[in-house]
Amino acid sequence: MGYPLLLMADDGTMFNALYFRTFITLVETGSFTRTAEHLEMTQPGVSQHVRKLEEYLDRSLLHRQGRRFTLTEAGKRAYDYALRLFSEHEQFRHSLDDAALDAGECRIASPGSVGLMLYPYILGQQQMSPGLTVSYSFAFSHEIVSDVLAGRHDLGIVTEPIRHPELDCRLWHQEPLCLVVPADFAGTSLSDLTGIGFINYTDGVNLAGALLRSNFPEEFRSMTQFRRQGFTNEVAMVLDAVARGLGFTVVSRLVLETSPWQRQVKELDLPVAEYEALHVISRSGATVPRRYARLLEGFREQRLRERFGHGEVVSPLPG
Repeated sequence: MGYPLLLMADDGTMFNALYFRTFITLVETGSFTRTAEHLEMTQPGVSQHVRKLEEYLDRSLLHRQGRRFTLTEAGKRAYDYALRLFSEHEQFRHSLDDAALDAGECRIASPGSVGLMLYPYILGQQQMSPGLTVSYSFAFSHEIVSDVLAGRHDLGIVTEPIRHPELDCRLWHQEPLCLVVPADFAGTSLSDLTGIGFINYTDGVNLAGALLRSNFPEEFRSMTQFRRQGFTNEVAMVLDAVARGLGFTVVSRLVLETSPWQRQVKELDLPVAEYEALHVISRSGATVPRRYARLLEGFREQRLRERFGHGEVVSPLPG
């Protein structure tokens, strides 16, 4: 993966920096066995890396309790340092090909609601530009923030503005919200919706509340007036429940257009449009390669053309 192999100590001795990578994985998995499996090593090899790291630092990093362990104070500091070490290395490595529009690695994370359409779009760009490599993760917003801070992704797309001293955050794109009901649903009023109940998912209550409040200002009080018919943490699956007649939900148009249940559900026409705002985050001060702007602007233009017949490019990236 291009990680640095050797570090030089003050006394001139060389040290294998991959010991830090092993230590990071051990802390994050909490298990010598899972670390060995993840890194395709033997368990004694993992133990040797940790022992070598302790010898190099002249500190004990773990409180060992049989097969379990906790971090010593030195272990906590070593973990934080290791995260910074590899994050800075990745940023430096990617900065060497900042100007390349059609080559280099793209490391992006987004919620499933965005990735269901953005990821296939990026793969299409990769087919046309074989020099691109894509590492795309589907995750929740709080996980994306942590991964961008740790340098595991160069960019993250989140569904709410993030205020953090080490992150830049900018509004990138807005997708219309859709009120989705079963295909045989004959109602049009808020009371009709109350009768079938609400299918919730992560962010579902907030998005539904915003759309219903704008379109039924006299009748809508809060989402508590709807019977809760269920919850899923995967937005791509929420329309399965709607298709089965179990209730209604509110999702972005990205989710509706990529759903395999489009024929079993329908969107209710509403007079007032509301949108899900999508924000791009990156580490403050980091140089974001231009290929990211090309990919995200291209996708945004495509979505605008599909909705309005034209596109308007606004740079989504900090910097």
